[in-house]
Amino acid sequence: MSYKKSTNIFLLVLVIALAVFPLIYASDAEFGGADGEAEEVITNINPDYKPWFTSIWEPPSGEIESLLFALQGALGAGFICYYFGYMHGKKKAERDK
Repeated sequence: MSYKKSTNIFLLVLVIALAVFPLIYASDAEFGGADGEAEEVITNINPDYKPWFTSIWEPPSGEIESLLFALQGALGAGFICYYFGYMHGKKKAERDK
């Protein structure tokens, strides 16, 4: 097996371990978002705090909110990967002239 292939396999196993370990280690934990935690801390510090503004649209459920968040991340990652691939291809085409 080549060095590059073994490195890729090692990195893949490491990423999977990093994703699975917290789920096993803290199996009874609630995985909430940072927004809820921040709201709780602000309320503890200043119970009379009034938000500056409210959301224009509130998703009908937590699942839809998670879907929109994942979609936003996927679109951003797709755009970034497309840009890097395009620039790589452009440099390669200039180099091959």
